[in-house]
This record gives sequence, structure tokens and C-alpha cells, in this order.
Amino acid sequence: MNTNLKQISHWQVVAASVCGTSHMRNKQLCQDAHHWQILPDNVLVIAAADGAGSASQGKVGAMVAVETAIETLAHQPITRDSLEEDAIVQSLLNESLLAAKKAVEDEAVACGKQTQDLATTLITVIATPDMVAVVQIGDGLAVAKDHMGNLLALTTPDHGEYINETTFLTSPHALDTAQMRLWRETIVNIAVLTDGLQMLALNMVVGEPHKPFFFPLFDFVEKAENKTVAKEELVRFLGSERITQRTDDDLTLILAGLIEC
Repeated sequence: MNTNLKQISHWQVVAASVCGTSHMRNKQLCQDAHHWQILPDNVLVIAAADGAGSASQGKVGAMVAVETAIETLAHQPITRDSLEEDAIVQSLLNESLLAAKKAVEDEAVACGKQTQDLATTLITVIATPDMVAVVQIGDGLAVAKDHMGNLLALTTPDHGEYINETTFLTSPHALDTAQMRLWRETIVNIAVLTDGLQMLALNMVVGEPHKPFFFPLFDFVEKAENKTVAKEELVRFLGSERITQRTDDDLTLILAGLIEC
């Protein structure tokens, strides 16, 4: 046996969106949506969105945004080599953002609605074992962990001028507010979450990810053997008293771990 062979690794993902307790009380749908895909060459793409509670079709906007963002990236000839160029990474993220915005606007027209009726945030991530890049409009958070155990908040929640206010993909100047971050390190974990979890996941004073929140979750995704069971466990976690005592908002959490095989 040749022990010098490079170990092959692959992404393992567990993700869920659940309805917040306030929405359940009011018999409202979950306004969050998420989508992810593992592309050839071990490239992971993730999207998460939070439809505005004030928007009558926020759920539709969120679903259209995440599906379009991922489909746009999936149709590009992305390789690990091509992602070594910063300009290409930025171009891909911008293209996914523009496509998602246009798709939401087109859906509004098709439904006979105003664009703001489909208001939603959007976070889109591209990751390989060597890098992670993210673009974000609105609140929520993307976090990565490197092979040394360092956590980095790739984005910070956009709260706008007032509490509980944020910028939406459908806002007139949305693209001007977009956060974009590219981190070139040996990546082993990624988490993307909507704003319902950010008070638990982020030390808001210093803007740093809360290690006691993320480390057990990253351990969980790496050890998950059955995807169906793991997703059920994640849904239970998001609906647990520990979480619902702190937030009544809709919750989305996408966890990814790089598994060696």
C-alpha cells in the first residue's frame, strides 16, 4: 500500500430551515429558504435567504433567490484551478447575485406583485478545501473554520439604521451594499445561517463567531453517517428550547465539513 498517496476529501453537508415560533403561532409559513450543491472538482456552493416578514410573498422571493443563485453557479465551468484567480471568484459571485435579483423581479411581474412583495436577503458561498468566498445582501452570517481551528466571520449582519432593519435583494441600492469576502486558507468547515440564529452564533460586541456554538455543530456534521437522520437531528436542535428561548424567528442553518476518505 502506498502511504504517500494524497488523501481524498469530500464535502459533507447537513442543512435545515425551520419555522420560527412566532410564525407558527400566527399560522405563517417559514420565510427562510436554502439550497446547496457539490459541483465537480469538489466545489461546494451554498445559498441561504430570509424573506422579509413584511413582504406578502417573502417565502417565494427567498426560494427563487437561492435556487437561481445555485443554478447560475452550477452552469458555470468552475474548477479548483479557475478559482485560484480572485477576479474570477468575484465575477462568479456577482453573476449569481445579479441573476437572483433579476429572477425575483421577474417572478414579481409574473405574479402581478410589486418587487418589494418578494423582498428577501441572500447569502451565497463558493468553497473548496483551499478557499471560501461569500457575497451577502442583508443580515445573516457566513462563518468558516481553517485547519488550525481558527474561526472567521466572513460577513457581518447588515442591520441598517434601525434595529430589525436590513437591506433586501429587491432594495433599490442593494448591490451597492453587498459584502464580498474571499479567504484563502485550508478550509475544513463552513456554516451559513439566517438572522434568527445570529444572536446565538455571534458575539455582537466584537463581531466574532461564538466558538461554543459552532464547534459542536462542526463536530456533528463531520460525524454524521446518515444524511436523513442528521437532518432530523438538526431540525430538532433548531426547534429545541435552548434555541426557541432566545429567538422566535425562522431559522436556517447550513453546516459543511470536509471529510477525508
